[in-house]
Amino acid sequence: MRHLNWILFTLLLVVAGAVAAPTAPHAAAVRSAAPAGASAYFIAPHDGDVITGPVTVVMGLKGMGIAPAGVQHENTGHFHLIVDADLPPADMPIPKDEQHLHFGGGQTQTVLTLKPGKHSLQILMGDYAHMSFDPPVASDKITITVK
Repeated sequence: MRHLNWILFTLLLVVAGAVAAPTAPHAAAVRSAAPAGASAYFIAPHDGDVITGPVTVVMGLKGMGIAPAGVQHENTGHFHLIVDADLPPADMPIPKDEQHLHFGGGQTQTVLTLKPGKHSLQILMGDYAHMSFDPPVASDKITITVK
């Protein structure tokens, strides 16, 4: 019985210590260095295009390679497509939502169903941990019109 009481007392101290322990502030995420001269660009569509129906987006990359998310190889990354939004903060992982599309499998193209009207598109390369490179490897922002 004394042995069980000692174990419970020790466990209580450990739990109390964990609850009372101060938490460290969130550290800034580390960004991978961008390869010199790397650039992302649109193969399709082009700035100013007027498109009927689904939008086929084909992304290009120069000066670095493509690797799936979670795979860390020097000078590689994967595509993110920013739709109707500005680039996200560089010191945080790239969000994943309807405006920040991830292509973590190494995909280089997609088909988007967008509502009729004007839309902006921009490519942003992410590293193995979905962080933008330093400096960011991003395309020019383009505007298309969907009929």
